Formats: sequence, structure tokens, C-alpha cells
Amino acid sequence: MTKTFTQNDLIRYIYNETSPQESVEIQQAILCNHNLHEEHKQLSTMVAMLDELLETRQTSSVNSTRSKV
Repeated sequence: MTKTFTQNDLIRYIYNETSPQESVEIQQAILCNHNLHEEHKQLSTMVAMLDELLETRQTSSVNSTRSKV
């Protein structure tokens, strides 16, 4: 039986919040399902962009605080 993975499953996988067994299942599904592979690629890109934005904002906040001292 083929398990269907949701967008939430992919997000949990990207953030390493899945069990080892679930991670293996998702990895296999990504390799075998083109649509899931594309969705994983898009979500990974968005997560990377969000992480970069958060890092940039945190750095600018620290720099702003330092310049006021």
C-alpha cells in the first residue's frame, strides 16, 4: 500500500521533525513521485528563504541595538 504524504508531512521532514522510519518513507516517496519531489523542492526553497530572512532581520536588529549603545 502506498502512503500519501501531505504538505505538513513534507514541512515536518524538512525541519527534521519526523521519526527515522517516517523520514525513510518520505525520502522513498520523494524519489518515486515526481509531484512530491517538486513540492519538496519548492518547500525547501521557501524554508531556506524564510531562514535567510529571519537571520537577516536578527542581524539587523543586533546591529541597530549596538549602534544605539
